[in-house]
Amino acid sequence: VQLVESGGGWVQAGGSLRLSCAASGDIRSINAMGWDRQAPGKERELVAVLSFDGAIHYADSVKGRFTISRDNVKNMFYLQMDSLKPEDTAMYYCAAAELDFGFPLLDYDYWGQGTPVTVSS
Repeated sequence: VQLVESGGGWVQAGGSLRLSCAASGDIRSINAMGWDRQAPGKERELVAVLSFDGAIHYADSVKGRFTISRDNVKNMFYLQMDSLKPEDTAMYYCAAAELDFGFPLLDYDYWGQGTPVTVSS
């Protein structure tokens, strides 16, 4: 499975961005996916997770502002980010897991290269 993110960029505080993750390869093996982020000098953190049985989890810091979704037909995954804050500045990574044990703390099998998001105040 290959994952390629896009949609990152620069935005002013209060603005919106939509990140996309294109999945290819043996998609049938995937049962959950998520978005993580890593800010400079900080550890990688969970942003949002979606299990293919319908369960969704958001980090408290993004709840109510971010929305995770998928398009089954296009094999695409999305992270809609609204009301962005400077503290959302980070590299955002798409990830996919073959098993959803331990949801929302998944043991991801596949990672994208990341897409940068910068939010200015």
